[in-house]
Amino acid sequence: MRHIFSIFADYLSQYFKTRLAYRTDFLGDFVSNLVSELINLVFIVVVFTHVPLMGDWTRDEIIFIYGFFLVPYALFSMFFGFWDFNERYIIRGEMDRILTRPIHNLAQVCLESIAPDRIFGVITGIIIMGYAAIQLDLSFYWYDVFIFIGLSISGALIYGGVYTAIAAVSFFSDSRTGIAPMIYNIQQYGRYPVDVYNKAIRFVLTYVLPFAFVGVYPAAYFLRKEVWYTYAAMTPVVAVIFFGIGILVWNWGVTKYRGAGS
Repeated sequence: MRHIFSIFADYLSQYFKTRLAYRTDFLGDFVSNLVSELINLVFIVVVFTHVPLMGDWTRDEIIFIYGFFLVPYALFSMFFGFWDFNERYIIRGEMDRILTRPIHNLAQVCLESIAPDRIFGVITGIIIMGYAAIQLDLSFYWYDVFIFIGLSISGALIYGGVYTAIAAVSFFSDSRTGIAPMIYNIQQYGRYPVDVYNKAIRFVLTYVLPFAFVGVYPAAYFLRKEVWYTYAAMTPVVAVIFFGIGILVWNWGVTKYRGAGS
């Protein structure tokens, strides 16, 4: 693991050296991404202005949950770029190249798709949470910063585990898209309070595809919703379980990979 983390650091270093070779282009991307994320913030505020209440949740609480949801998703997007995995590694056969190298194949795929510019999603999420916290007059303790970091990383690992397992399905199929688009649509439900859904959807978002542990459950801790505290505390446990499942499914899939052929 130490070796893999050192390689991650080297990749990040090379990434920024490459981008900074054209500094004006890098600055332009920085500004455009930031403006895009701020526009998203304005859009969200305008939309929820017309939705004052959802179940027992107020508009500002929903906005806070949405902001929290963006943070682990951005962290996940930085390191798990599986969006073109089927096309690039299975159909075009680049997985053959990956398997000839000594470092773990999953780490290589993550390294080759690393996207540090996704950090803007973290900034946007924090801004949205800050806006909602001011509106709600929330108070925080000094240790909440560490809890926030831990829950955000746990959420990113939940995403990582789910999408790693989904990407591994490609080892058994040559479909260009797979089931990732469908799962992406399902994950959007995690942005909102689960108690506004029926029991079937709540069960799926909690135990099958635990996207509720990326949004509403951990955010409920900071909103001081004590009824959800147990779920918030379970977030790191769920992260370890599902990330472990994702790695196991991936390793199993690799053993079934037979190459791109001729």
